[in-house]
Amino acid sequence: MGAVCALPEACQMTLWFVFALMTVAAIFAVLLPLGRRARAQDQGSEVAVYKDQLAEIERDLAAGLIPAPDAEAARVEISRRLLAAAASEPAVAPQSNLKWRRAAAVLALAGLPLVAAGVYMPLGSPKLQDFPLAQRERAPGKAQSLENLVEQVQQHLEKNPTDGRGWNVLAPVLERLGRFDEAVRAYRNSLAYNGESAERRSDLGEAISAAAGGVVTAEAKTEFERAHALDADDPKANYFLGLAAEQDGRKDDAANIWRTLLAKAPADAPWRALVQSSLVRVAGGTMPALSDETIAASRDMAEGDRNAMVRGMVERLATRLKQNGEDVDGWLRLVRAYLVMGDRDKAVGASADARQAVASDAERLRQLNDGLKTLGLGG
Repeated sequence: MGAVCALPEACQMTLWFVFALMTVAAIFAVLLPLGRRARAQDQGSEVAVYKDQLAEIERDLAAGLIPAPDAEAARVEISRRLLAAAASEPAVAPQSNLKWRRAAAVLALAGLPLVAAGVYMPLGSPKLQDFPLAQRERAPGKAQSLENLVEQVQQHLEKNPTDGRGWNVLAPVLERLGRFDEAVRAYRNSLAYNGESAERRSDLGEAISAAAGGVVTAEAKTEFERAHALDADDPKANYFLGLAAEQDGRKDDAANIWRTLLAKAPADAPWRALVQSSLVRVAGGTMPALSDETIAASRDMAEGDRNAMVRGMVERLATRLKQNGEDVDGWLRLVRAYLVMGDRDKAVGASADARQAVASDAERLRQLNDGLKTLGLGG
């Protein structure tokens, strides 16, 4: 870990000193080129030497010291070297006007610190207040996580505890996040500030059951009975009352409750498959087939309905097969359902469970392996 400055004032002074040095360096970098004079290029350069040589050749030719052909050859060679030397030397910039150079120097000397200060003050001033993470998360246009949104609603409800609509919105979200105890409290407040309804009582009972690990406790059962008293056809209340009967060992009562519920249910009710699978569990019979179209359609359903579909047509089937694993067709339906839903890992896991469940029956194992091969999970 890096060292921490023990004296904030000393650290601040050091920081300002570093900034001052950087500013001075920047200013000198701008002023230095302005202070240089253009150096003479003609004195002592190769170009001057070659020009002297050309003049000397002309003098020797005029004095008859060298023949004309030799003079011409020397002239051509020296001219070639002169052109090459002239091309390789940098061009000389014209002398800057002293007035403009001084103006540029003053502008750099005063302007650079002013520009730096203008940029720093709105963006890096130590007098600005901090910008906590929570406020950053709430910045307009910034995507927020569900947890952050829940926290904002909870903070609002702490200041406005009688906002029934807020509790009504918050409760199912908390339940979806697995925060069941908080969801129970939110549902109770929703009832307190929104009034009695079968739906709210059923939702409260479901949250209490979820907090108890799926067990319909006496407290949860009371809520479902209250919901049933308000609306005898409330599907959630009837389903959980049947589940309570099953957990109490009264399978016939559970079956009767669920048969009555199915008789009144619309054909397209999203929870129908859940009730059917539960009825099969307590009364026997055949599990409804899981069609590819039904499972694929669940992807486009609302999240609550899709969860009910998954619980009813997949998870309940998986639970039943763990209790009675001799149903080869059931195992194949389960594996196929996972594949259609795109969850290959669960499909592979279910295949392994199925083989283990029927390992002692050679004929069932053969049927299972043949079916798995058709689904692409053989071997």
